[in-house]
Amino acid sequence: MRFLIIIPAHNEEENLPFTLDSLQQQSFKDFRTVVVNDGSTDGTEDVIRKYTDHDSRFATVNLQKSAHQPGSKVVNAFKNGLKTQNINEFDVICKFDADIILPENYLETVETAFKDHSRYGLVGGLLYVEKDGQWIYEGNSNKHHVRGPMKAYRKECFVQMGGVRETLGWDNIDSILLTNLGWKEIVLPELHVKLIKVKGTDYTIRPADYYGRYFYFLGLNRFLAYIASSKEAAKSRSISFFFDIIKAYETCKKEKLELKISKDEQKVINGQRWKMLKKKWLKM
Repeated sequence: MRFLIIIPAHNEEENLPFTLDSLQQQSFKDFRTVVVNDGSTDGTEDVIRKYTDHDSRFATVNLQKSAHQPGSKVVNAFKNGLKTQNINEFDVICKFDADIILPENYLETVETAFKDHSRYGLVGGLLYVEKDGQWIYEGNSNKHHVRGPMKAYRKECFVQMGGVRETLGWDNIDSILLTNLGWKEIVLPELHVKLIKVKGTDYTIRPADYYGRYFYFLGLNRFLAYIASSKEAAKSRSISFFFDIIKAYETCKKEKLELKISKDEQKVINGQRWKMLKKKWLKM
């Protein structure tokens, strides 16, 4: 199988070499990597050139800086990189971040999983972060969900679900849509991917606004959005946090901000959320 790897990068001169070195050190060699330089103002472009000048498997795309909002920015950069390639020449489409370190057997193990299981549509490992000199499991998501920094899609699955959406919540939307189409999302826990920096630290959006917008762009109806908001407020032990999230959600609805999912896809997402709610809370 042949891999196409797209890596969006904005001001990643310190982290990107670790990511690209880990790709060069892979036991599996049949891949092409496109690094999308998204308006970097540091030495990211120079870092990329060191690889593109000496390794034909590496290419680059330079973009003007886009607005730094969670979700849409990174997917916009990803799509710009994807447009430069003929995906019919590849079997696996990867979206990797510019601040991860892959184990040497990452691509090889993912390829084996795809070859051995024809209905595997999305495969990845687990994220680990450094704390007190030790690499520990990040724990920001359940161990059955492939996180955004290390997505590997079977091409047929990627095409069938219409690719990834340029919106907040894209890395949960993909999971729901591909599962609805009969594909499987698989986490390989033996693959430990090191995340060099903590996600979300450079977003300017307030947490309450983030969750409100996230629930809106995920396509949740009002009932499910309010339930999800109450869960986040409970974690923070703050009633005001609940109302702040709701305010952000309702503002999006009032402004009728464009969703990147269809009406039918909204029904699928809400149906899946309702099914999870009944199973976890109502024991149905």
